[in-house]
Amino acid sequence: MLLFNKARSHAVVSFVASGHVVIFRGSDRTPLACFRTTPGFNGARQAHAAYPTGDNRYIVVANQNGKKLERINVDWKAETFVHDLNATLPLYGNCTTPNGVLCEDPALRPDNAPICTPNFGDPRIAFATLRGGGLFVVDYTKTPMAIVAEYDNSTIGANGCGGAAGGNHMYINSGGGAANNLYEFRVYKFPRNGVYSGRNPPNTPRPTVVADDRNGTRDAHGAGITRDTNGYNSVIDVYSFDTDRLVNRIDLKAANLTSDPTPDALTISPIQDHAFVSLRGAFPLSGDPHISTGSSAGLGVLVVEGVGRSAHLQKILTITNIVGGVNRADPHGVDVRTTNDRCTKILSTHRRLR
Repeated sequence: MLLFNKARSHAVVSFVASGHVVIFRGSDRTPLACFRTTPGFNGARQAHAAYPTGDNRYIVVANQNGKKLERINVDWKAETFVHDLNATLPLYGNCTTPNGVLCEDPALRPDNAPICTPNFGDPRIAFATLRGGGLFVVDYTKTPMAIVAEYDNSTIGANGCGGAAGGNHMYINSGGGAANNLYEFRVYKFPRNGVYSGRNPPNTPRPTVVADDRNGTRDAHGAGITRDTNGYNSVIDVYSFDTDRLVNRIDLKAANLTSDPTPDALTISPIQDHAFVSLRGAFPLSGDPHISTGSSAGLGVLVVEGVGRSAHLQKILTITNIVGGVNRADPHGVDVRTTNDRCTKILSTHRRLR
């Protein structure tokens, strides 16, 4: 995964399999620091995603197979970075929620491998999606980090990855892409100004279900603008922030640039006239192959139309990683680095579809 800090001055790259997180200066792509997550559940460690926080003070790391959340304390201007081991929050074993139940429970949350940790910055909370379903809202400023809201798998589905703050809400998805959960497409909306407190009962504040399609061959992998990706569909669904309505479905195959443009992560240009989407390869490194396999590993460039309601795939920039004569490239992240303050301010706004 690749994510930039709020000022777009530095990039954070997570290396899933090895568990490394590397911080780069954006202007010259110089690597400044490299950390490795610590062993957790059954001695495993990974770094599926590392999200800079909106208050510019931390990076919250999803140690996926280690089943832990870890934190890096940052000072972007001074370019100093500290892996704060005391802030680590294990989500397995003896971990209990504010309501006194086990964090990882066979019925409520059977697999607490954290996938992504999107956050607002204000309030200072992160949303930790879980591989087996359920979700934790975490106060990432505490040492150790603390659960302030708990959701079970009857409320939030499995394999959530994408998360995006839009207006006064956080959009979270749950999807398929695993052998034991082939297809799922759900999108949830959490209030920014909700009361996230350990004194609340589970599943509070209650999220709004924006989309729920568990019957089709679909896999949600984004939020706000979500994608439905597999060998049959390859589309991007567009929802209104104000009404939660599906306002359009963009068929990436319509451009006839490739047979199976399978979208993964998506980001928007600062002036919102273009969108950029990573396209999966023929040998996906994550997710179950039935849902994640694509024909054109690379970057898709879309022209945004209709005040954000529509777009068309204009170009595909392919990438290669040849191993044994086979292209094993499989991009799993994309973000935009702005080059001046004005663009950074524009990037923080969202067009509102009514």
